Amino acid sequence: MVEDDKNIQTLVVNYFTKKQADTFVMEVASDGQTGVEMAYENHYDLLLLDVMLPELDGFEICREIRRNSDVPIMFITARADEADILNGYALGCDDYVVKPFPLPVLYQKANALIKRAKGLVRSKVFTAGTLSLNPNNGMVVNDGAEVKLTAREYAILKVLIENKGRIISREQLLDMVWGYDSGTDERVLDTHMRNLRKALGTNGKLIKTVIRRGYKIEG
Repeated sequence: MVEDDKNIQTLVVNYFTKKQADTFVMEVASDGQTGVEMAYENHYDLLLLDVMLPELDGFEICREIRRNSDVPIMFITARADEADILNGYALGCDDYVVKPFPLPVLYQKANALIKRAKGLVRSKVFTAGTLSLNPNNGMVVNDGAEVKLTAREYAILKVLIENKGRIISREQLLDMVWGYDSGTDERVLDTHMRNLRKALGTNGKLIKTVIRRGYKIEG
């Protein structure tokens, strides 16, 4: 983890090691340059990066690491602007979590990324019908043409297309995209799902609503 806030360092390390003391070994760097050096000198299963760091920021670290490694990278940052989120995905991050975040959600996301990286090798580009999403550069191609999505629309599509054929519950989408259960107003998800389908045109029909269970993408 590359994080200059000592309180967050302590909270995350203590929570992760308490949950799986025999599994997680966490190492921490407090500035970007040290983080890059550690990443090149050691083999890690996951990198947690803040964005606003001394010396090198998290985006610079991600850009540098992606030149030579496919290690899972998750941003944990207060930078919540849509442009920052899209930039993170364009640079090749696997997830983008905005502070403040619930530690259980961060823990589950980290576990999911590590398990996925250690599991079956997946294609770099995810496809459904004539729709494709490239997580390495954040590009979505729809019927042969690039389509621009908002950060939330992109994140929803990424979750669905990475789990093509599987039903993802509304609660899971809220946790994975917003980083918390915003069940007090699920209309937020409904609005973004409607806008995503509209942006995809005819391919919007690939996203199926499974009554009382959630959503899935087919094709």
